Amino acid sequence: MSVTGSDLLGLLGAAVILVAYALNQLERLASNDWRFPAVNFAGSVMIMVSLFYAFNLPSVVIEIFWMAISLFGTVRALRRHAA
Repeated sequence: MSVTGSDLLGLLGAAVILVAYALNQLERLASNDWRFPAVNFAGSVMIMVSLFYAFNLPSVVIEIFWMAISLFGTVRALRRHAA
């Protein structure tokens, strides 16, 4: 089994999401901090790019929703921070 660049990008994206979640559970990164959904969005984008090379419909669907929810959370957190 060979690991491609797109596989590495997808693995990095998964790692980014998991680290953000771990930091949240360790109370080092609050879920209402704009960085939490922003990091989740970035990780999801990396996974989505990898899915263009190794398509998997269920994974694409979940990443679309993950990106949408993360983008919503980022915008909401930034608006709250600006107010």
